[in-house]
Amino acid sequence: MTELSSRAGSSALYRAVWRWHFVAGLVVLPFVLILAVTGGIYLFKDEINNAAYHKLRFVAPAEDALSPSRIVAAALDAHPGTLKAYAPAPAADRSAEVDIMGADGLRDTVYVNPHDGAVLGTLWDGGASGSPAMSLVRRLHSLDYVGWFGNRLIEAAAGWMILLVGSGIYLWLPRGRQHLGTVRIKARRGRPWWRDLHAVTGIYTGIFIVFLALTGLPWSDVWGGKFYEFAYALGLGMPDGYWSDLPRSTVPTGEAVERAPWIMERQPIPQSPLPEAMGAHAGHHAGVAAQGPVGVPMRLDQVVAEVEALGLVPGYSLSMPEGPTGVFSASVYPDTIQDERVIHLDQYSGAVLYDAGFADLGGLGRWAEWGISVHMGQEWGLANQIVLALACLAMIGLCLSGAVMWWKRRPVGGLGVPALPDDGRIPRVLLVMALAAGIFFPLVGLSMLVLVAVELVAYVARRRIVPS
Repeated sequence: MTELSSRAGSSALYRAVWRWHFVAGLVVLPFVLILAVTGGIYLFKDEINNAAYHKLRFVAPAEDALSPSRIVAAALDAHPGTLKAYAPAPAADRSAEVDIMGADGLRDTVYVNPHDGAVLGTLWDGGASGSPAMSLVRRLHSLDYVGWFGNRLIEAAAGWMILLVGSGIYLWLPRGRQHLGTVRIKARRGRPWWRDLHAVTGIYTGIFIVFLALTGLPWSDVWGGKFYEFAYALGLGMPDGYWSDLPRSTVPTGEAVERAPWIMERQPIPQSPLPEAMGAHAGHHAGVAAQGPVGVPMRLDQVVAEVEALGLVPGYSLSMPEGPTGVFSASVYPDTIQDERVIHLDQYSGAVLYDAGFADLGGLGRWAEWGISVHMGQEWGLANQIVLALACLAMIGLCLSGAVMWWKRRPVGGLGVPALPDDGRIPRVLLVMALAAGIFFPLVGLSMLVLVAVELVAYVARRRIVPS
């Protein structure tokens, strides 16, 4: 009897996990599709941008190059406005990029040939995405258009992806000779073929899907915020010690530069000490003191030379000072993550106020940055992109096969949800699972508690209808 009871309990738990795997899979399916499609496209953003905007991004290579101030002056002459950022040409055959805020309040990127100062054209500024099209893809990937609620939805979906892989492996594991998990597609047609395709795809690509979900979570508000605080509190994230006695602003690095390392995005930028001669009239004279002809900062050439002498690798962007206490902020997020770096400089003297890179981070900070770099397809070049693109295709395949299986098994006029087990211990087990999941993934735990509540109501209702 004990053995029969154990088998019955195991079978009931299996059916309960299957029910949750089924329901959760259908609920998060549209979000996983969004993540997979947009993520797969964004892996190749540089290649897409280079092909789509080749005439803007590439020039005939030459040895000589104009000074940064002359390049910026040429951009401002063709597109008047306020200079916001300058990105030197990363190679001899590439154009320089100048970000300008126009009188209409819109920010555009002006592409300039660094060898002769010819303006090649303009695009609406796409930030770190490199173009408006890729910016659209990136914002769809994070559901940024839905605001904070979209961020929560994507965070919950990422957490559920991890649990779906875990529950899928549990369902795949052998439960007897008649229930061996398949490692190849055995069926020839119908729902069994889709079931085998779903199982085989999941078992071979699950580890990549979990990696993508985990390395994407740092961008989320709840999980990412808690991870940042945890790493910072342990001294394993963004360490203190770079500020000396300089005052900090209230502007986070992520808002001051186009692309900062994730672990540094929340750090406030320092302030430029006001020269004594400016005194109480700093606000009135700041623009005159900081600007040269046609809106070009007087120290632009000096600052560019200084950050390059400090070893900032090509591909960096230099953001301009904002206000009398603003700073020059140079940042780079290259394919080789060990070269990532952020440097802030005094707008008046050009002195370095802050200089931090990958080697200055704590252990968790370095792992998070490495994971994010791989997540974006940067770390190992084309091989990295292809492997993760295949993982995105697998996610699409899992969504489609899961949807087809549901459609084929659903009864007419019903949803086809697997039956709720009769074993009264199962809801308690699921409650423990929800609480455990909530510790690591708060939004997943919250959504699981909602499911547990629904299951408990359904269980109590069923017990009343069918007396034990």
